[in-house]
Amino acid sequence: MFGIPGKAAVTLTPAAAGQIARLMQREGSQGLRIGVKKGGCAGMEYTMEYVTSVNPLDEVVEQDGARVMIAPMAQMFLIGTEIDYETGLIESGFRFRNPNVVESCGCGESVKFRDAPGG
Repeated sequence: MFGIPGKAAVTLTPAAAGQIARLMQREGSQGLRIGVKKGGCAGMEYTMEYVTSVNPLDEVVEQDGARVMIAPMAQMFLIGTEIDYETGLIESGFRFRNPNVVESCGCGESVKFRDAPGG
């Protein structure tokens, strides 16, 4: 929908692809749907959910056995994002390196996106 022909809307690091593939197998899902919603102190939050079927309007990214679907309303906010999975002693989780983010809250749970052109 908003993508560049021949280029994936988001990229996955090997760690993220491996974790998504493991989650898909464990949960018996078709992949993870990524979206954004209003919330948090910076204004927007990322969402992730297991899906059992692909929405025809989703942008689908497949890499190394992992499948990520980008919800239609999130596509313009996620173009160019790299998704990583980091494992630490205190916490582990997905990290979004998104060039469209201009500000994030101190705890890293919410973000503010660059205004859309003409917006």
